[in-house]
Amino acid sequence: MAEVKGKKHALVIIDMLNDFIPEGSVMECGQAGRDIIPKIRDVMDFCHENDIQVVHIQEAHRKNDADFRVRPVHAVKGTWGHEFIPELQPEEEKGDYIVQKRRHSAFTFTDFDLFLREEQIDTVVVTGVWTNVCVRSTASDALYNGYNVVALSDATASKTNAMHEAGLVDIGIFGEILSVDAYKEAIKNKISQGQLTV
Repeated sequence: MAEVKGKKHALVIIDMLNDFIPEGSVMECGQAGRDIIPKIRDVMDFCHENDIQVVHIQEAHRKNDADFRVRPVHAVKGTWGHEFIPELQPEEEKGDYIVQKRRHSAFTFTDFDLFLREEQIDTVVVTGVWTNVCVRSTASDALYNGYNVVALSDATASKTNAMHEAGLVDIGIFGEILSVDAYKEAIKNKISQGQLTV
């Protein structure tokens, strides 16, 4: 059975937005991005049931964002494209938190680190898109800020499998790579042994 580090976890759902997931969207992650929706929904529900913090990361660019010098215009704040997909809407009544970002990493010029510290979270569990860009950047910055890192391999995706695998290889240098089912089993084990703080 897999073991995961940390006493208090946060499930982090990255950029599951209309400009990334639906077919034909400007930053479409392809079918792989749509295939992970049930897996993220599964682990999101599991975390709600076990009082594990859920954080939704949302790109929210300004109209003339410098990011658009290197990438297509996408996820402009206030547009349909920057909204969460219907299947993975934040559930704020269950304590979900939303972090809006304008760069790849959820830590860059946001209150993400402050929120995690306020909640005494020590482990960041990353899901979403793209594995080799925003997911990897967020995971790297989590390490730099002193957090344990877990990536859920079947709840992350990129445009191609090669990109996805490259992202996981990079994250695997410093973090744990688990499937959703393996993560859930590891958490159940920690809960049964009183090793998880909620």
